[in-house]
Amino acid sequence: MTGFRNGGRLTDRQVGVLLVLPGVAVFIAVILYPFISAIAMSFTDRSLLNPNYDVVGFENYMKVFSDPYFLQTVWTTIVFVVFSTLVPFTLGLIWAIVLNQGFRGSEFLRGVTLVNWIIPGTAIGFLWSWIFNGQYGILNALLMKLGLIDQNLSFLGDTTSALVCVIIARSWQMLPWYMAFLLGGLQGVPLERIEAARIDGANNLQVFRYIVIPGMRQIFFLVLILGAIGNLQHFDIPWTMTQGGPARATTTLSIEVYRTAFKNWKLGQAATVGTIWAILLLVFSIVYLKQVKESD
Repeated sequence: MTGFRNGGRLTDRQVGVLLVLPGVAVFIAVILYPFISAIAMSFTDRSLLNPNYDVVGFENYMKVFSDPYFLQTVWTTIVFVVFSTLVPFTLGLIWAIVLNQGFRGSEFLRGVTLVNWIIPGTAIGFLWSWIFNGQYGILNALLMKLGLIDQNLSFLGDTTSALVCVIIARSWQMLPWYMAFLLGGLQGVPLERIEAARIDGANNLQVFRYIVIPGMRQIFFLVLILGAIGNLQHFDIPWTMTQGGPARATTTLSIEVYRTAFKNWKLGQAATVGTIWAILLLVFSIVYLKQVKESD
């Protein structure tokens, strides 16, 4: 009877509930249920080779943390996340400052820069695999032409350079994303403050240090956190270029989960790695949400 108090019309609260319900249902079906199921699976010895499984408690977690390769994977993930975030952030900021000058053709360059952002990650991985190829790669051909090397180098086959190559490819993909956000932030810095600083005799470096950076501090932080979250769960470029090799030099947590589940068939252990991975993501997400709340 409460739904008919207003002449058969729903109240604003009831309409709000009806609008939210589809989104909540999709969230439960697509995100919440698989996540809870994966956590529960991490306490079993479930495998793709056998439909039967037993509950093993924390045995999978003990195996994962006692595996020396897992610590290497975590370290590789940290290195990948840090440099794949800071490198395109720095380059994107520099490019955003250049484009913010408003010179002739800056809008065209902005559009051209955004092109590689819309290219699928798999295609970018194949592109950079061709560039770094040890037999017919364009980079080897260029270095050979310049006389810097006398034989081809195996960039993706060397444990010291493979991760660098993957970071370069990821940075190339992410640079337009950082540029777009930082350019928007630069355009939000009050021109009156910049002009007042220049009248007081401040040079470009001083304007950037004392006016631009304080005015964009929150944007810097949010963009870095979002970039780190994206890199922490990134999969396609490292897998396309190296599949985690050579000698696990480019194996991140995302690749480790895939390899454990679909190469070694150990779903329970893969769910364990995935749960640990999700906890790391949760830490970054909490920091991001806290910063968003403070900025509001």
